[in-house]
Amino acid sequence: MTPPLPINRRDALGAAGTGLLAAALSPEVFAAEPRKTGLGLVIYDCGVRRRWLQQQDLAGDLFEPLTFLRYCQTLGAGGMQAKLGGLDRAGVKELRGFAEQHSLFIDAIVDPPRDQADLARFEREIRIAAEVGVQAARSVIMPGRRYERFASLEEFREYEKQGRKMAELAAPIVEKHRTPLAIENHKDQRNEERIALFEQIDSEYVGACVDTGNSFALLEEPIETVRALAPWAKTVHLKDQAVQPYADGFLLGDIPLGQGCFDLKKMVEILRKAQLQIRFTLELITRDALRVPCLTEKYWATMPQVAGKELARTLRTVRENPAAKLQLVSSLPLEQQQALEEQNVRASLDFARDTLKL
Repeated sequence: MTPPLPINRRDALGAAGTGLLAAALSPEVFAAEPRKTGLGLVIYDCGVRRRWLQQQDLAGDLFEPLTFLRYCQTLGAGGMQAKLGGLDRAGVKELRGFAEQHSLFIDAIVDPPRDQADLARFEREIRIAAEVGVQAARSVIMPGRRYERFASLEEFREYEKQGRKMAELAAPIVEKHRTPLAIENHKDQRNEERIALFEQIDSEYVGACVDTGNSFALLEEPIETVRALAPWAKTVHLKDQAVQPYADGFLLGDIPLGQGCFDLKKMVEILRKAQLQIRFTLELITRDALRVPCLTEKYWATMPQVAGKELARTLRTVRENPAAKLQLVSSLPLEQQQALEEQNVRASLDFARDTLKL
């Protein structure tokens, strides 16, 4: 048998044509058909890989929608959550066709309309999302982490008003295109504040991207957050978290599903009971653990009403479930970071399929 001719990276990309980024796929991807799960991937799961590929001077962009969906499929993921705003009609048709052919779901990522002048941009992105056939369009309406970004409750409430206004501007547009807007609990509002927003907007097309980990940083019990937001759920960021105490509070790190301290089976059960057809996406950012300085005065500046028993419960959870070792990512060479990232993603997909039955 004649041995195959060697092929270099640039030749491979040339053969792949216009942006499939064949070289983005590790050799093991081609070795065997992956076992499949319904869990999708968010582009943030693969941010290190994107940077690594760019450092290799490869043509194209891993986060181009069809490229990323193809990559998700090679890993056995059930879909993706990605930015779609730049797609033209041909791109929409090709992306939707590939998703339907392989039974994959798609969530969009959109920025909310900042003001009246931004409505045309927002409607264009929602129209594209609708034409692609997304489950939902995930969005964030407030900047930064509450305890880091804002110096006072008054400042927080002002930005909260702006966020509510953006959601109000978005509602008629997502209703027109029948495309749910999924607002993520992004370490900004606590449960009762977010539910009050949904009740005020009062639209079947404005609801939650339920992030199963973020609200722990606001001293909320994770199962109760999922239970509170489940009736409003349009999509899900499924994540597990590793915790560890430190002098000013606790460290909170994204960790492969099943390796942290959250009851993911219970979370999935609650969400599926409330929203039978909902699809889940993994959000796992491979990075150093975040600091949650809940024992400092600044942390409490925007949450003076939170009871001490909630702090006690949170710190008890941290004390009872300390991670033996948190992932230290920033000190690694980029190539090792991307290898760790892929390992984290693959482990999570396996857990979702084999244990969570997603």
